[in-house]
Amino acid sequence: MRILGLDPGLEHTGYGVLEVRGNAYTFVAAGRVSTKPSQPLPERLAVLAAGLQAVVAEYRPAAAAVEEVFVNKNMQSSLKLAQARAISLLIPTQAGVPVHEYAARLVKQSLVGKGNAEKAQVAHMVGVLLPACRSQALPPDATDALAAALTHAHHAGRLR
Repeated sequence: MRILGLDPGLEHTGYGVLEVRGNAYTFVAAGRVSTKPSQPLPERLAVLAAGLQAVVAEYRPAAAAVEEVFVNKNMQSSLKLAQARAISLLIPTQAGVPVHEYAARLVKQSLVGKGNAEKAQVAHMVGVLLPACRSQALPPDATDALAAALTHAHHAGRLR
């Protein structure tokens, strides 16, 4: 089963793709779709949508996993992030890909064993579970997207 993980953000939305066969995970791809802060918000959302449509079309995932976002103290930032997150939920769904959402604490717990793990610990475990991605200079949002995909792989496997 191919899983697409997404880490929503207005400036950078990270994506990570992995293949799951039984208990074996294989790194397929990772990267991010980026927008320019100087662009108007509707154009930025259109760039995110087009970029994610291209990712879904290229990698043809069977499932998508998106990390739930937390609310910032800055309400404007939270609203913009929520709009980027909506694109991350919408695009796979429109392509017929089921989307699963995971709380940040659950992602950390699934990979590190602690819901309050640091980002560096999560990134380390992503590299342990997907050694092929260690040779890449992945941006943090792509690593977070792979973590979401791994969380779904873990929980989907338990459900099977």
